[in-house]
Amino acid sequence: MLPRLLPAAPLLLGLALAGCHTRPATTTTTTPAPAETTAPAAPAPGAAPAEAIGAASISKYLRAVSSDEMLGRKPFTEGETRSTQYLADEFRRLGLQPGPNGTYFQPVPLVEITGASAPALLIKGKGQPLSLQYKTDFVTFTQREQPTVSVQNAPLVFAGYGVVAPEYGWDDYAGLDVKGKTVVVLVNDPGNAGQDSTLFKGRAMTYYGRWTYKYEEAARHGAAAVLIVHDTQPAAYPWSVVLSGAVSPKLRPQTDNKGADKCALEGWLTLDAAKRLFQAAGQNYDQLYAAANTKGFKPRALGGLTLSGSIQNKLRRQTSRNVLAVLPGTTHPSEYILYSAHWDHFGIGKAIQGDSIYNGAVDDGTGLAALLSIAEAFQKSPEKPQRSIVFLAVTAEEQGLLGSAYYAQHPPFPLNKTVADLNMDMLWPYGPMKDLTVIGYGQSELEDYARAAAREQDRYVLPDQTPETGMFYRSDHFNFAHVGVPSLYASGGFESRTQGKQWIADKRRAYTADMYHKPADQFDPAWDLSGIAQDAQLYFRVGQRLASETTFPKWRAGSEFKGAREKSMKLSN
Repeated sequence: MLPRLLPAAPLLLGLALAGCHTRPATTTTTTPAPAETTAPAAPAPGAAPAEAIGAASISKYLRAVSSDEMLGRKPFTEGETRSTQYLADEFRRLGLQPGPNGTYFQPVPLVEITGASAPALLIKGKGQPLSLQYKTDFVTFTQREQPTVSVQNAPLVFAGYGVVAPEYGWDDYAGLDVKGKTVVVLVNDPGNAGQDSTLFKGRAMTYYGRWTYKYEEAARHGAAAVLIVHDTQPAAYPWSVVLSGAVSPKLRPQTDNKGADKCALEGWLTLDAAKRLFQAAGQNYDQLYAAANTKGFKPRALGGLTLSGSIQNKLRRQTSRNVLAVLPGTTHPSEYILYSAHWDHFGIGKAIQGDSIYNGAVDDGTGLAALLSIAEAFQKSPEKPQRSIVFLAVTAEEQGLLGSAYYAQHPPFPLNKTVADLNMDMLWPYGPMKDLTVIGYGQSELEDYARAAAREQDRYVLPDQTPETGMFYRSDHFNFAHVGVPSLYASGGFESRTQGKQWIADKRRAYTADMYHKPADQFDPAWDLSGIAQDAQLYFRVGQRLASETTFPKWRAGSEFKGAREKSMKLSN
């Protein structure tokens, strides 16, 4: 989770553009969410109490997964071998069954692409050529698995936000053929500008605002290259974050066509570079920005300008692995409730204050500890769940949610039989909380289940406090939502039960400044893990209730994932 107020970013931080991000600490007045209209069913009689999950269990697992022996849990390293084997051994020790392939591992084929961009993008057309400088003005990268990738004299076009959203009556590509061309688009989505609260979801970012979507949509239209204009406020992170991610080797999914269906060049322009580019095309950036935020915007060519650029790549192909285990249901074993957390972090890197192991205790050792504690609680319950429970630890979240994306595209268990995904990512080790903050509040009926479980703990549900940053799209649950599986991503973190709101805001701010994606994110015996246990207990209760039912939770009207679920469920009829 990327904070809006971020310190100077280390090399690894840029990878978080698609991975785990800290939500900004805030002192904004919090408003509890409205109560649900129908309470979910109670868990089956005889089920284990959620209190079976305690701080001692969390501590046991958290110490193990974030220890120096795990070498920072980076994919493609000995740290991956050790951490994934530990998780598999724990699942086996708990008596959980392996996946359908007879093992606790799901292979995830990935390719590492280390790209060296040409030092300049050359813009030709009217007047003198414009040369944009690498790192200062732009960054580019590629998903194409080729030694050399280039774009030569590709006409430049401006396509607003690069969004095609029929449900909002919006098409930034309408009437414009971009095949073989370079598309320039704005970051975020039209509602984020705040000029019209009826556009999309107002300031709350939709999936159409994610940079990953913009690359996908440009590729679907046949563009040769796509460049996003970086603006710190709507992006929610500074240029330093974009830069640090761009210069790092990137893991990508291996594909049969070796990325041939992707744009040759993907990248970003600084706001200043974009303004100079538009000026060279005889256009005014501010006027085009205003037009792009208006219904009926028409995309347009940029004054006959063309762009040329290239990247030299080094490629390394290898297979990582997700780790999963199953507790079979007693009466509906072919219906599945999924718990997820990511096992990966950044391994061994640049030493900071003499420490080079990026242990990832909070990010996401806490999620793994909760996952294992919940698995242990289900296994020890005197009454087993009626539906099957799947415990999934995914790879390469920090590299772009790659492990969960692979699972969603190659599901070991049918997606139309998957009831829900309950995702845990970065739980705060600062004691019990009064709030339960639901990221993406308003998306699905799962928040009703969460509210009922929160009420049992004398907690209130809080909608995401910074919806404009698009946190719902930045952790592994998103990939399940993307294919229609209702997903819950929630935790306490805005009001400490004993210390109040400002105290926890200060704690979170200090974590972001001093520990986030740094070797300092390591286990601290002084941590109060009762709050993590509290969140794990809540997730356990939600899973119990879902397991005792025969219905499936639904996406709410207006959710961009509702259609995918409805299409998927038709396949089971």
